[in-house]
Amino acid sequence: MKKNVHPIERVVRVVFGLGLISMAFIGPENKWFLVGIVPVLTGALGWCPPYQLLGISTCKLDKKV
Repeated sequence: MKKNVHPIERVVRVVFGLGLISMAFIGPENKWFLVGIVPVLTGALGWCPPYQLLGISTCKLDKKV
């Protein structure tokens, strides 16, 4: 699993995911907070399966001089 998510995007994903997960403790009772697990995991791992399938990478490419 090669990292394909930029560090800033990783932080955004984790924060967004934790925001969704926090909905389990506030607001109406529902199961939508479980969707927050996906961005937290992809942010923590730095690897996004749909990016891999589509050949997308938001990481900088190392320039070898």
